[in-house]
Amino acid sequence: MNWLIKILTLSLACLMCRVYAHEVSPPPITTINYNAAIGGINPKQAYFISLLKLALENSRDQYGDYQLNAVMIEMNQGRALKMVADNNMIDVVWTMTSIEREQQLQAIYIPLLKGLMSYRIGLIRKNDHDKFQQMDLAQIKKTLIGQGADWPDVDILNSNGFNVVRGNDQHLIDMLLKGRFDYYPRSIHEPWRDLARYPDLVLEKKFLLKYPAPIYFFVRKDNAPLAQRIEYGLRKSIADGSFDQLFYHHPITKNMIEKSQLDKRIEITLHNPNLSKKTAALLDEKPMWLTLEPKHIPSS
Repeated sequence: MNWLIKILTLSLACLMCRVYAHEVSPPPITTINYNAAIGGINPKQAYFISLLKLALENSRDQYGDYQLNAVMIEMNQGRALKMVADNNMIDVVWTMTSIEREQQLQAIYIPLLKGLMSYRIGLIRKNDHDKFQQMDLAQIKKTLIGQGADWPDVDILNSNGFNVVRGNDQHLIDMLLKGRFDYYPRSIHEPWRDLARYPDLVLEKKFLLKYPAPIYFFVRKDNAPLAQRIEYGLRKSIADGSFDQLFYHHPITKNMIEKSQLDKRIEITLHNPNLSKKTAALLDEKPMWLTLEPKHIPSS
């Protein structure tokens, strides 16, 4: 009988060791692949990567360690979205939302730029500066506007009566300089690098286009663990103030409101027909958004 008791005791001890080891073992490392430009991470990409790292750091307590990997491939938005959907090389992408994109992928419904993409100011050729200063709303609606071929902005601008010329997003500046179109709207944090690099471009100073255009992180539809982790980390970052700390002090967003001189511009408010009901409802959560007050005229 003693030998039986010893065997049972030893078996129970081994079982308890296995249970204990299982309970205290750390969760597996979360590996996340994202796309970066072949030439290296540019300042605009760096903001979103920093925000993704912040969310992952602030979710360590619930989800454990992580590893971020940059996949250096040059690709447009449409291809990046498809690669995430197909579970092909990259796991997360950040981009402006639309109904179609939210159907294709799982959005994390937190605006990464606090709605900054809603405010658009235009790059123009230097020689056209005086011409634009004399324009009214009807005239700027007739102006040829350049946008990326797969950007949701194309449908937004077209539906509001603007004339849009589509192009590869990497060639839009060259197209503007060559006269293929005359006005290139950019979010208020975006035009400054191009102005520094192209002396024949200037900032158009009269108008501001405004339409709701949040940027979200997107992951594959069936990648719920990553979506939950990123949302948890972002919400924790908002609550502890680290989200705003990054947003207001990052090189691409710091002082962009003052530089854009929004208080001297005429705001043209546009309707975005591509907003899902969930995104439209999110517009009422005021702490998530910037509130800027330039002069205002409706689009029609």
